[in-house]
Amino acid sequence: MTELAERGADAPFAPDWVSPPGDTILDLLEERGWTQQQLADRLGYSPKHVNQLIKAKVPLSEDAAIRLQNVLGAPVGFWLTREAQYRERLAVLDSAKRQSVMVPWLDRFPLKDLMDAGVLPKRRIDAKSKPRLVGELLGFFGVATPDQWQTQYGCMELAFRRSREDQADVAAISAWLRMGERAAEKLDGPAYDPARFKAALSHIRGLTCQAPRDFQPQMQNLLREAGVAFVLVPALPRTHVSGVARWLNAHRPLIQLSLYGKQNDRFWFSFFHEAAHIHLHSQQKKSVFLDDPSKAGSSSKEEKDANAWARDFLISPSDAAKLADIPKTKASIAGFAQSIGMHPGIVVGRMQHDGLLDVRWLNDLKVSFAFTTKS
Repeated sequence: MTELAERGADAPFAPDWVSPPGDTILDLLEERGWTQQQLADRLGYSPKHVNQLIKAKVPLSEDAAIRLQNVLGAPVGFWLTREAQYRERLAVLDSAKRQSVMVPWLDRFPLKDLMDAGVLPKRRIDAKSKPRLVGELLGFFGVATPDQWQTQYGCMELAFRRSREDQADVAAISAWLRMGERAAEKLDGPAYDPARFKAALSHIRGLTCQAPRDFQPQMQNLLREAGVAFVLVPALPRTHVSGVARWLNAHRPLIQLSLYGKQNDRFWFSFFHEAAHIHLHSQQKKSVFLDDPSKAGSSSKEEKDANAWARDFLISPSDAAKLADIPKTKASIAGFAQSIGMHPGIVVGRMQHDGLLDVRWLNDLKVSFAFTTKS
């Protein structure tokens, strides 16, 4: 198998050798039959300096490029480009050596899943490719070394407000959070406006009967105008996170939802649960609320407050008081849902949660969502 076949036809050519401008100088000297002393005499440099220039022990300066143009004929741009390419290649090779030492850091991450999600280029995960994977993963996180990752993301665990005890894989969670950050970076918008956010949520509540293709762009626009970034990011294994609410900076909150288990009752409760964190806990801008409201766990006061707010915002306490008296039929539940402007699947989910309806009943009133992750 050829080297090209091994690395893939579309992969960039990245040899493990480097050629300095001095190689070109030597080739031209050989063509002319000159010695280094003769070249030094024509350039006006000492023989020692010419030798150091050829061996790349000194950089090829603008002055040297002009002199080489006059003596050897190649233009100034050629010599400066040759020098720049050489220095760049040296830096790449030096980086590869340093990254080879960082390879154990990769073991913390679900690399194959990140490749499947389009975060990392797909390639074989072996000893030869791992140093390059280190560089690609560092680039994804926007940090220079694993030490900076630890400072920026590894230590983020201190800010986690977990809804489940098994939300413990900090590396996988940090990757999913970073995917959300990158998606949010593509969204513009004004600073957060609490009043507009509350109005947007009231409007969004009225969208629960629509299909994702209809309500998703409306949600994006309403939240953007309120200064809230909203992104849908495919779930990563080992995260156990359905959604997150956090502040990217002092003026920019983010609601990030994953795409697994998204029947409409769970989706809407998850969304309003995260919205509750932004609405109720805006003073905790350093907190990262990791949520899976569909699962039981060690809920903090903030989690309980967000659950209660989302529950009551979707179905008001006065309307919820009527749920026990609704006949357990599709027609009755659909009629009640219509009377409160809510999708019947959400009503079914609430009745099941409250023990008013067996979890196996009337699930065909729920709808499974399929989303686009494009902003």
